[in-house]
Amino acid sequence: MINKSELLSAHIGSIVLKLAIPNMLTMSMWIITFIIEGFYIGQLGVIPLGGLALGFPMLFLLLMLSAGTIGGAITGLVAQKLGANNVQAAEEIALSGLIFTFGLGILFAVIFLVFGEVIYISLGASKEVLEEVLKYSNILFSGSFTIWVANGMAGVVRATGNMFIASLFLGIGSLVQIILGAIFIFGIGPIQSMGIAGSSLSIVIGNGIAAFCLLFWLMHKSNALKLRISIRFFNPNSIISIIKLGSLASINAFCTWGSVVVITAYMTNFGVQTLAGYGVGARLEFLIIPIVFGFGAASTALIGINIGANKLKRALNIGWVATLYSALAAGLIGFGAYFYPSFWSNAFTSDQNAQEVCKTYLEIVGPFYIFFASGLCLYFASQGAGRVLWPAIAAIIRLLIVIIGSIIVSRYTTGSVNHYFSLISIAFLVQALITSGAIYLGAWNRKTIPKEETIR
Repeated sequence: MINKSELLSAHIGSIVLKLAIPNMLTMSMWIITFIIEGFYIGQLGVIPLGGLALGFPMLFLLLMLSAGTIGGAITGLVAQKLGANNVQAAEEIALSGLIFTFGLGILFAVIFLVFGEVIYISLGASKEVLEEVLKYSNILFSGSFTIWVANGMAGVVRATGNMFIASLFLGIGSLVQIILGAIFIFGIGPIQSMGIAGSSLSIVIGNGIAAFCLLFWLMHKSNALKLRISIRFFNPNSIISIIKLGSLASINAFCTWGSVVVITAYMTNFGVQTLAGYGVGARLEFLIIPIVFGFGAASTALIGINIGANKLKRALNIGWVATLYSALAAGLIGFGAYFYPSFWSNAFTSDQNAQEVCKTYLEIVGPFYIFFASGLCLYFASQGAGRVLWPAIAAIIRLLIVIIGSIIVSRYTTGSVNHYFSLISIAFLVQALITSGAIYLGAWNRKTIPKEETIR
């Protein structure tokens, strides 16, 4: 267990790695899980794989919001209170986080069960693909409260510096998902094959187990704070604080998701093979997010607790170091995909047209994953500082580049997939430059963080 003094005084490079490694191990489990899930569904044929290409961005949104946006907001707020030695306020935020994430799970279930078909049709799903994606989506969002609660409570645990505990329980959930995914998708013994729906059911059950373990640890084993299910610790102002920080931070998640959805919608115009190929290629982008999250979550907790203790300069340096680590990791993956795209494309589908589209995507976008990782990590770091305005502005500009660019490409050019993929690369670059430039020029300046907010 890492104590508070170490979080406030240890060598930055070492402490970032020390906190990030457990997250990296769990995120590696996420990567393995999603790769295996894609492999499982790829065995069912190109139509289910096309359904996954439409359904995965919705899971991506769910994970971005629950783990990155709301979970990150909870981490930053709890860490600031612990840094200021205000344990009761930290416990109030923890309880508010549980209530809020459960409510968001119910809200998402209602939205996608009622409007899911309309959403996927608007994205261009054909009859066959629509049938598959609804099988996946309906079960996923019916149980999405397990994902919300698991990631929200993992955010509380990370704020205490116990990255290993959060990673352990989320990793257990991923392992359960892998095992049950094979059983439910293909069937075994008396259990009949559920096809693509089996994948989403395994996700729900795996996260449910992780949520239970995290809740038990926070209620009975945590020393830094306790999750107290009591009306005495319910503070509406804590929920408002989560909403304020989380709602602004969610702009990044929605814009990232929106960029994916826009490109996905245009890919449907090129046919199911192109859609499937793009889905396989973009899946690597989605899987870089957990890697960056490993460093980003560490920086959120470290920056929050250091700002709570009035150490802004150290907090800034933590943000830059975590971003450097993230960029290096993403660069290795991106350039690996650029030089060896077949390694990724051929692992998921045997359809040659889909493989070629995937290769094209990786050759154009792969080298720009450095900028994608940099912008994303600085977004997580800004959550710890409680200042996410400029990352949100950068995300909006990124989305506008994709939307406006796609319209221009579709109307005034031949509309090659290469042009759409180039837009993604440009958007990554612009987002990273705006976010890093704003922070360098003082977006976290002491004047923007009132003293009463950090020690209250």
